Amino acid sequence: MRRYLLQTVWAISFCCTLTGPTAFAQEARRPAFAEATAGRANVLLIMADDLNNDMGTYGHPVVKTPNLDRLAARGVRFDRAYNQFPLCSPSRVSLLTGLRPDTTRIHELQTDFRTVLPDVVTLPQMFRRNGYVAARVGKIYHYGNPGQIGTSGLDDPASWDEFVNPRGIDKDEETKVTNLTPTRQLGSALAYYASPAADEEHTDGKVATETIALLEKHKDRPFFIGAGFYRPHCPYIAPRKYFDLYPLDTIPAPAASPDLWMPPPARFTIPPNWGISEQGQRESIRAYYASISFLDANVGRLLDALDRLGLTSNTIVVFISDHGYQLGEHGQWMKQTLFERSARAPLIVAGPGVSATGRATSRVVEFLNVYPTLAALTGVPAPKGLHGRSLIPLLKNPDAKWDHPAITQVRRGPEASRFMGYSIRTEKWRYTEWDTGKRGAELYDEVADPQETRNLVMDPQHQKVVADLQRRLRRVTGR
Repeated sequence: MRRYLLQTVWAISFCCTLTGPTAFAQEARRPAFAEATAGRANVLLIMADDLNNDMGTYGHPVVKTPNLDRLAARGVRFDRAYNQFPLCSPSRVSLLTGLRPDTTRIHELQTDFRTVLPDVVTLPQMFRRNGYVAARVGKIYHYGNPGQIGTSGLDDPASWDEFVNPRGIDKDEETKVTNLTPTRQLGSALAYYASPAADEEHTDGKVATETIALLEKHKDRPFFIGAGFYRPHCPYIAPRKYFDLYPLDTIPAPAASPDLWMPPPARFTIPPNWGISEQGQRESIRAYYASISFLDANVGRLLDALDRLGLTSNTIVVFISDHGYQLGEHGQWMKQTLFERSARAPLIVAGPGVSATGRATSRVVEFLNVYPTLAALTGVPAPKGLHGRSLIPLLKNPDAKWDHPAITQVRRGPEASRFMGYSIRTEKWRYTEWDTGKRGAELYDEVADPQETRNLVMDPQHQKVVADLQRRLRRVTGR
């Protein structure tokens, strides 16, 4: 059921309770519509939940994503895009504030970032203040998935003029899942269900439907609309026809990982592959792939709506996931590691201002770059102090000179003795250190060893590389 909030007075007063008099005054001074938005492009931000780069456009030999493939064909695909923290809320807050997690101080799933940074101007809020209508459907800021589907979760009311919290039949089907890890809650379980229900009955189907309704409603004025999908996050519930795309006998189990030397923080205490059988691993991967194809179908509905409404030529489309996802690599599943599969995630940008259409760039970029890029593409003045930089040079020339590494971090340890791991990624290297190196370090040659199987940090031949990457990492983190 739609739950639109259109009351301007309510929005301003609610924002005031969150951010104080400064925010109230700023919101009250939003520019007039005609002055603020003349000639500026729309923005459609499409976010997936827990999606890695297993997509056709990224060269995956099995996963079928025809709609994301066609989006990439008219935009620029970033082959090396990295999140700042491979966990939903820290990553999303960093993306939407343009600030690193050590500044937002959001390292878990419970804290509202406004309690830390009450006056920060978020990405959608920037557009609101400049005359755009800002609206979202589904998960843009953090929701517990699936527990908080149908609620606002940790949403930020100051960011939106309107919002919709859809709830689909998948919520009612949770009791029907096959849970291969029954001691884990559904939000972190290898659990799946091939649903007989139609696409439009599922939460993600409703996200697409409600987003299309917003596009229709606001097609005649500039907008920033966020479409937040819930797949392929577990439990992997999708219509059966998407499971049928992937016969189980065509799905390989993860390759057995060698017994690597790596510092204890890089490992989890749970057993490799969470103790599930090879058959269970294959079933999980199949269900994950099915969920990706279901997500892709709903993205296709949004692209079709843009075409039908005549909005494609004047709408910047950003497709992104909050972080990557492991499917058994190194015996690990899901996220919260500093390996490539967890730190890397898809990013595609298409629309006005993107001249290198149909091309990909191998330059290393960060999710922090999205905020300043959208400000630059639309001509909206960005707040000072953003930690990223505009990607416009790469949207014009994917081979442009670009030497800016990506920093990803994750937290480890019990509450009383927590410490951070930081990883720096360049085009050739990934260097990771735990607790500023006191608990170990890792160095991988991503060109010669993309599976990250050989830790070179102790190799005498690579000590100059280690020293250089340490210096560059600490320049950014201040540690």
